[in-house]
Amino acid sequence: MKILVADDDRVISQLICAVVREAGHTPIPAFDAVQAMMAANRSPQPDCIILDIHMPGAAGIDTLRKIKQSAKTAGIPVIVLSGTTDETISQAAMQLGAVTFLGKPLVPEALQVALRKVFGQEKPIAPGIGDR
Repeated sequence: MKILVADDDRVISQLICAVVREAGHTPIPAFDAVQAMMAANRSPQPDCIILDIHMPGAAGIDTLRKIKQSAKTAGIPVIVLSGTTDETISQAAMQLGAVTFLGKPLVPEALQVALRKVFGQEKPIAPGIGDR
């Protein structure tokens, strides 16, 4: 699956891309809202978007709103990332249709869980559990 990684912080973007690759997906990096919208509308479209809520070019909430209001991109699942602790931002993202809202600093395991949720994959049972 192709995952659009939209984050202006290159270090965080590299971390997210590494987690995406580790999960068996192909990351497509974008470093501002304009690049993110162009990549979301490009063919073939990404199967999921990981969107930083604060990026140059437009507020992430506005970018999320545009993604969810466009008939072409509305069906793409969006995982929102943010360093903010403002509950109104996370609530707004969820009301606009984000699948989940993850805080920064990013916990790679939380992103892996979110990706499994998006693609309907169950977490494997830990070795030794249920095999007796």
